[in-house]
Amino acid sequence: MVPSEIVSQEPRGHEPDEGRMSIAEWADLPEDESGELVDGRLVEEEVPDMVHEIVVTWLVWTFRSWLAGRGGFVAGSEAKFAVAPRRGRKPDVSVYVPGGAVPEARGAVYTPPDLVVEIVSPTPRDARRDRVEKVSDYAAFGIRFYWIVDPVERTVEMLELGADGRYAGALAAGQGRLETVPGCDGLVLDLDALWTEIDRLGPPVADEGPRR
Repeated sequence: MVPSEIVSQEPRGHEPDEGRMSIAEWADLPEDESGELVDGRLVEEEVPDMVHEIVVTWLVWTFRSWLAGRGGFVAGSEAKFAVAPRRGRKPDVSVYVPGGAVPEARGAVYTPPDLVVEIVSPTPRDARRDRVEKVSDYAAFGIRFYWIVDPVERTVEMLELGADGRYAGALAAGQGRLETVPGCDGLVLDLDALWTEIDRLGPPVADEGPRR
């Protein structure tokens, strides 16, 4: 079922600026200091597992193959977007469609992509961040399409930004080959192939230290 409307009304704090980080400072952090910027505070990101990374790379490859020869851009999870003066997000995948806007080459990106994807992690905190907190951030930033991919439930929810500045469901699917994808003319999304890729992974094991 496609959700009719998803929106966040998360309150914003009004604490003093002392000790808070600017977008420029966040963008200049070294590669080994990860995190997103929320109201000037650096907050930890979800810890991705192999399933998460397989989905990200599969989607990047799918988008890149679609864009080949057309133009446009696709970026992975380290691109930093200045979604508000003191808020910075790092979507798992971001896409600029052919003939549209062009992102900045260096530093924080202030130009909204046409589409972003978040891969939901199986923890309540991370699920809330993707399904509630980032919904309002991406809507305010002006990103037209927001996809939420849930590898556990094996679903893809595609939300589209309306004229009222709120996201509404555009398409939801769990299996099959999608040959009509909102906002991505000519893109084919083979969900069965994605889940098959995940099924090839091995089962989790108890942490017993490094294997010899």
